[in-house]
Amino acid sequence: MSAERLYFRQLLSGRDFAVGDPIATQMRNFAYLIGDRDTGECVVVDPAYAAGELADIAENDGLRLTGVLATHHHPDHVGGTMLGFTLRGVRELLEKTSVAVHVNHEELSWVANVTGIAPSELTGHDHGDKVSVGAFDIELLHTPGHTPGSQCFLFDNRLIAGDTLFVDGCGRTDFPGGDSEAMFRSLRYLSELDGNPTVYPGHWYSQDPNASLDDIRTNNYVLRPTSLDEWHAIMMLG
Repeated sequence: MSAERLYFRQLLSGRDFAVGDPIATQMRNFAYLIGDRDTGECVVVDPAYAAGELADIAENDGLRLTGVLATHHHPDHVGGTMLGFTLRGVRELLEKTSVAVHVNHEELSWVANVTGIAPSELTGHDHGDKVSVGAFDIELLHTPGHTPGSQCFLFDNRLIAGDTLFVDGCGRTDFPGGDSEAMFRSLRYLSELDGNPTVYPGHWYSQDPNASLDDIRTNNYVLRPTSLDEWHAIMMLG
């Protein structure tokens, strides 16, 4: 399939959209647009800030939003109240257009609680399910640890890793629903993916906004442990 057919944008909150929002600037979240230029379909990943602007960016590029992919339930990814501020997030998009909101089944109640969206408006998925965007299939990978239903998205040798795996480090496990041992297992699973995909994280916490999985295997300390004992030692948990 032609590489020109795939539409893909990595957008930094506070710089590429939500400009001037102090929380967006501080949190350095990425949102992603994935689409098929031939069919005009597009999905957005983690539209927490200025969700209407993200829809406008897609529309200005000739695509229309047909769905939302949520990596996990934290307000800086799907909307809700944090740090004394309320982010309208996914709710803003649903007021603008009726689209499916794809979450992991384990995360469904968490997303509903934090956003105020009715569970019936969310589409729950299991590990290995696929969401189609035009001719492209996006595989949903359940990677618990940061939250119970954290998921990553694999397509076209790209991995959108949310807060499971960053270019440097990984997501915290000390928030409600976090699980350090589950995070270890999820990181081992991602480290063994085939094809050396480019990893696109949920935040820009490193020098580079993305990196190949091979580079991350070499340079990211969280992928070095091969046993729980090593994991506990390196994370200073045991």
